[in-house]
Amino acid sequence: MTMKLKIMAAAACFAVAAFATMAQTRVVAHRGYWDAPGASQNSIRSLIKADSIGCWGSEFDVWMSVDGSLFVNHDATINGVEIQSSRARDIKQQRLSNGEFIPTLKQYLQAGSKLKTQLVLELKEHRDVHHEAKAVRKILKMVRKMGLESRMTYITFSLPALIEFIKWAPAGTEVYYLDGDLSPAKLKHLGAAGLDYSLRTMKQHFAWFEDAKRAGVKVNVWTVNDEADMQWCIENGADFITTNAPERLQHLLDNSK
Repeated sequence: MTMKLKIMAAAACFAVAAFATMAQTRVVAHRGYWDAPGASQNSIRSLIKADSIGCWGSEFDVWMSVDGSLFVNHDATINGVEIQSSRARDIKQQRLSNGEFIPTLKQYLQAGSKLKTQLVLELKEHRDVHHEAKAVRKILKMVRKMGLESRMTYITFSLPALIEFIKWAPAGTEVYYLDGDLSPAKLKHLGAAGLDYSLRTMKQHFAWFEDAKRAGVKVNVWTVNDEADMQWCIENGADFITTNAPERLQHLLDNSK
């Protein structure tokens, strides 16, 4: 083979590898597609909209009330009511910015059960680790009863919650760590499916993309809204990208094929 042919063959192999990397990157709508008309963050409407545009997954946040009820909301408080220290009856009365009542986890999962998008559940870090561990058990029990185990991915900033999910979730369930302080090898040792780290963290620890491949774990990067940053994540082999601009990311991925 001549040098010219070798160069052409190498370029072709690179192109195929680049295509494979881009093709496998999946879109996760951050708190649902909340920027769509009529939606708001963590609303059932935002979940439905994420599904309607074909997002692989839709991320949402879960808190547990003091009396053991699970609610979907990002912030620790809603309209001045702190979820983890309040009773369900007081939380249920609160409305999201689009007018919906704050959804219980059961209501949210019921809506999700009619859709195709993967349900990416973030359990928020609670002050009481025992309360948090109880939340893990209640979540897994509810998901099992609703027949949604294959549709769930779990993420958390809490290391104790990560370990609880890994311990009690069915085999094959993917659980990711959000905190950004553990290497891919350490997460593999814990039994996590991979790392779910911020764009800033991944730029600081660029080698973790390759380390994750070697360890056999996956990489999600959040929250990536700028097109140049999206492209950077795709080129470096991110398995998932979490974004507030899912249609922009989908368009970029489509044009990369």
